[in-house]
Amino acid sequence: MFEKKQKAAQPEFWVAAQQLPTSPKSTFYSKLDETLESFGFAAKVRAICVPAYKQTGTGRPGIDPVVYLKMIMVGFFEDLPSERAIAARCADSMSIRAFLNYELDEKTPDHSSFTIIRQRLGLDIYERIFTLTLHALRAHGLLRGKHLGIDSSVIEANASLRALVHRNTEEQYWDYVKRLAAENGIDPEDAVAVRKFDRHRPGKGSNQEWVNPYDPDAKIGRTKDGATDMIYKPEAVVDLDTGAIVQAQVHPGDQADHKEMATRVLDAQQNINQAAGEERDTLTVKTVTSDKGYYAVNELQALQQEDIRTVIADPIDNRRLHKLEPNQKKAVQAARRSVRSKSGKDLLRRRGMHIERSFAHILDCGGIRRTTLRGWENLNKRFKLAAAFYNLSQLMRKLFGIGTPKQLAACGRLLFLQLTYLLAVIARIVHRNSSARIRIWYVGLKDRHISGLTTFGELPGSSTGC
Repeated sequence: MFEKKQKAAQPEFWVAAQQLPTSPKSTFYSKLDETLESFGFAAKVRAICVPAYKQTGTGRPGIDPVVYLKMIMVGFFEDLPSERAIAARCADSMSIRAFLNYELDEKTPDHSSFTIIRQRLGLDIYERIFTLTLHALRAHGLLRGKHLGIDSSVIEANASLRALVHRNTEEQYWDYVKRLAAENGIDPEDAVAVRKFDRHRPGKGSNQEWVNPYDPDAKIGRTKDGATDMIYKPEAVVDLDTGAIVQAQVHPGDQADHKEMATRVLDAQQNINQAAGEERDTLTVKTVTSDKGYYAVNELQALQQEDIRTVIADPIDNRRLHKLEPNQKKAVQAARRSVRSKSGKDLLRRRGMHIERSFAHILDCGGIRRTTLRGWENLNKRFKLAAAFYNLSQLMRKLFGIGTPKQLAACGRLLFLQLTYLLAVIARIVHRNSSARIRIWYVGLKDRHISGLTTFGELPGSSTGC
């Protein structure tokens, strides 16, 4: 019935290329490659990255930046947070090798190459790559730029609270606490007493006093589940008509959401103008929608002076308008009317739908929620690429009806279930019709017996038979 697979004692010295295994053509990455080729992704990326490479003609050729970006795409679409996992996955999969244009006998780039390429490419190059995806969305009608939504989330930094040191004395956290406890008459060797003293000590988690030496840019803050950890704040500006991300950047974990919000909205307008090929001073944004964390009177004024409607709820229910200046009072009342209007409520619903969906795809399903990179610049580069790949998934959903590998697998399961259901319905209909025919035949046969017209003889009990 079967035979155990044995390993060859002596492998073949020569194998014909036609005998090598190939991956199926209907994979997700073949569709992704077709999407990239539709707007000339590879050629445009190489043209953007040329200034970062020296044209000396000596030494070993560098890794193609398109290959680097495609490998980061694999990490995004398959929820791989570390660069080691991305490199291992690309080396292991035949379909991904075909996506990278690597043969089976070629070695894919190592994870250490990611660091070199990331440091070589400046932040402005990553910004231009992000804008490149906006051009593709604009060409397919997936970028409007009229109604924008802005929100932030949390990324857990690759840094520990236990490694914190004091900025002035450079003491470790518990050494510092034990010294304070001893100064207050508490035995520093009594762990329970020291923890109780530290629990009630005010301002113990101040970013002005403590810093992580391995990631100085990470800040102490609250994670999504309410715990205290070292964090960053990613922020996305989303087109509420299509769901496309028009700007993505990472902020320090202790920065207020509303700080320079108007400036960031106008920067998003610049990205929209570049994607549409319009002049830089063109203003297409009509409304800006956000939650209460972005509410600041001066930011509302700055946006409303540009004739941009602000749909942001006031966190203070009983704000004393009589204490505000006339211009501030006018801005607060205008924002309040926008929130209570029917169109404002619709924009708030769309903000929750599109922005929360983008964060779920990028952070929770894209391997960015718990980062392995350190430093604000490295994390900002990775987040911009993740936002660009999210826009690519939106474009794939428009072209092929699928945007992620899981969605492709779900479509296959759905097709199988629909086919199974259809076969079950057909079988039930056939069974019902067959039962009806049998019942009609039986009733007709019984009537013929009763009427004496049957060809099979008379009714049982009669004197004559067939």
